[in-house]
Amino acid sequence: MTTHQTSAQPPVTPHDPAALHAELYAVWRGLPGWRGFVCEVNHGAIGLRFMITAIVYFAIGGVLAMLIRVQLASPRAAFVGPDIYNQLFTMHGTIMMFLFAIPMLEGLALYLLPKVMGARDMAYPRLSALGWWCYALGGLILLVAMLAGVAPDGGWFMYTPLSDKVHTPGINADVWLLGITFVEISAICAAVEITVSILKLRAEGMALTRLPLFAWYMLGTAAMMLIGFPPLILGSILLEVQRAFDWAFFDPARGGDPILWQHLFWLFGHPEVYIIFLPAAGALSVMIATFARQPIIGHAMIVAAIWAMVFLSFGLWVHHMFTIGIPHLALAFFSAASMLVAVPTSVQIFAWIGTLWSGRPRWSLPMLHITGFFLTFALGGLTGVMLAAVPFNWQAHDTAFVTAHLHYVLIGGFVFPMLAAITYWMPHFTGRRAVRGLGTAAFWLIFIGVHGTFLVMHLTGLLGMPRRVSIYPDNPEWELLNLISSVGGFIMAAGFALFAVDMGLQLFMGRRTRRNPWRATSLDWAMRLPPPTYNLASLPRADMETDERTLTPSRLDMLATTLAMGEGMLAGAPRGVRETLIIDAVSGRAEAVAVLPGNTMRPALTALTIGLFFLAMLAGFYWVAAAAVVLVAVMCAGWIRPVAPIQGTTAAVPETIEGLPASPFYRHGLGWWGSAVLLVANASLFASLLFAVAFLSVIAPGWEGAVQENPHGVLPMAALLVTAIGGALLLCAGLWSQRAATAGQRALAWAGMLAVAAGALASGAMMAGSPAEHARHAVQAAILAYLVLHALILVTMHLAAARGHRIGVQAVATQGVLAQWHGYTGLVALVGALALAVAKL
Repeated sequence: MTTHQTSAQPPVTPHDPAALHAELYAVWRGLPGWRGFVCEVNHGAIGLRFMITAIVYFAIGGVLAMLIRVQLASPRAAFVGPDIYNQLFTMHGTIMMFLFAIPMLEGLALYLLPKVMGARDMAYPRLSALGWWCYALGGLILLVAMLAGVAPDGGWFMYTPLSDKVHTPGINADVWLLGITFVEISAICAAVEITVSILKLRAEGMALTRLPLFAWYMLGTAAMMLIGFPPLILGSILLEVQRAFDWAFFDPARGGDPILWQHLFWLFGHPEVYIIFLPAAGALSVMIATFARQPIIGHAMIVAAIWAMVFLSFGLWVHHMFTIGIPHLALAFFSAASMLVAVPTSVQIFAWIGTLWSGRPRWSLPMLHITGFFLTFALGGLTGVMLAAVPFNWQAHDTAFVTAHLHYVLIGGFVFPMLAAITYWMPHFTGRRAVRGLGTAAFWLIFIGVHGTFLVMHLTGLLGMPRRVSIYPDNPEWELLNLISSVGGFIMAAGFALFAVDMGLQLFMGRRTRRNPWRATSLDWAMRLPPPTYNLASLPRADMETDERTLTPSRLDMLATTLAMGEGMLAGAPRGVRETLIIDAVSGRAEAVAVLPGNTMRPALTALTIGLFFLAMLAGFYWVAAAAVVLVAVMCAGWIRPVAPIQGTTAAVPETIEGLPASPFYRHGLGWWGSAVLLVANASLFASLLFAVAFLSVIAPGWEGAVQENPHGVLPMAALLVTAIGGALLLCAGLWSQRAATAGQRALAWAGMLAVAAGALASGAMMAGSPAEHARHAVQAAILAYLVLHALILVTMHLAAARGHRIGVQAVATQGVLAQWHGYTGLVALVGALALAVAKL
């Protein structure tokens, strides 16, 4: 498919603005009643759902925090017993980290990104909706467990061996492992969605060098999520398999090692701090430029700092493990890396301060919260540098000092920026102005409460108070400090409650606002408020100014009027389908038109089938879980087909739209890009599995002694050879399909899939021992199961492609995706077989 050029713009056809908007509304509107809630896929609605749900979870987590502070206000409090207290602090940390912070940034990104980049929607609307349903249902599992008294109680980090079946025999740990894994599906969906949307769905002419800073921050965040979340997902799967089937991954008596869990968890856990901070920093960059009334200084340096943080964040995970017996050379390396990451963070902070210093700041309510960020985050950063020093870390580790540092970083680096962002974009969400007075009072209560709670907690930690204790009868020196922290906590809670009241008053009683009330220069304000579901009546052309560094408020108003009149690209919806522009990722040149799906129940139904799997696993109904996997495959197979015309329309999707190919007829369209990005996350999970094999083979006790003579002789190695041959066939099929999809290529692919599956199954059946006997056999079975699963995924994809509605469209739209999965599955089959052979597993 050749790329179409649009540099010579056709003359603009006059449009009736009212007719344009009516036409767009007819195509982009949601369904009425309950069907609208279940079937909605629009990015604006889904983004708001994420944020509202995250705020509800934040309130629940805050209530749990206040219960903890009541218990700690006196040395011998009998408010709750130790068992309930363990559930309280575990659920507080779990909710704040997994159900508030990450989903909140996902919601902000989903809502804002198309608007700041001049697009109509995200790349995969159904994927966004699936992510929200997985998030909501996974969080519901945790909340119901808490109400039933079986909430997780092993800490939000779920360290082994405390979380294994011996030490936690009930379902408490299973609730955490299965519920969090369910929620993490949402994070992977969001990472794929954000990455592809930023790279491919922008205004024409918006080259990568003109990308808004907010989009740069979100792109870095998505990259970290793609690589950082799979290790946690893998760790949760391995631990749940150990609990359910007694496989020996983390049991040192059987060749496992509990330290493996810590490595897998913190490979996710420390990058998560920057995953949380980067979106907040992106929002700060937008707001500071608006209130300073000038562009952010050092734009290129900030972009470089973003990617330096992305890179460095993956070299810090041992920062949390300094006291477990790490070799001294490794301690020195990770200590230096932990200090070095302060450099790119400082670059951004000094750029923001310089922008405010050289501009003419307006001191409105969002700027108060931004000031709270500067003061709080700076203190958290200083204590972070202290904890990066190994001798000090040994003294302060697992004390209240670390709790104080964590909350200073997270509240300063995320909560204050999010409060500023909510107040800044609230007119965008609601179309209404703020009610004066309450917001300022809420800020001061929150600011005083935060520092009253956690500043003295540093002293409590330095006096030796450990974390996660419910009583301290023999340490009266901690009593006054804990009482101060508890009083500060309730002041902070009052501030958050007042903030919620302020937002409610603005929503229901605020006066209507004008367009662009802050006089900003970003494209999200170039539309009426609240924005329509389609954002813009027409999309910016290459000859229109869209760079936030050169736009002024008056120019933005002119651009908004021009686009509302239909003088841009893809004006209206004359073809009865949802359209937005696909561009070249680097140059911003128009390549194709994305035809997006409309309202559908498929995401909700798919999430319910996934939820059935997790509930069946939680209840121990493993045959039901296996049946649920089949249902999930059937549901997902229905997604692998071209987009049908939007519901309620009769128009067919044309092959070209305004001289550009429509996405179903475009080989390297959104499906190709989404598949490539998803495979990055998949590769991270596979690499984590190989890391587990390497770690256990070097560190775990009794590994070499577990080598047994296989009673089947050379047959297992022969089966591995068949697996490797199948992988080679799939690689050849992938390379072949890059040129053409023929009957010979399909036959080669089927031969490869069947060889990989048969070889892996045969090798697993002829293992020298059971996965329950030794970790050596457990990791062998895990690798073989991974290979079989991917062979079955490829079979499902081929069957789904074969039943496509339009044979010609399928040949173009799915050929590139299948080629990617052929190549990836072939590669992991070769690597997996080689790893098993070399390690003599």
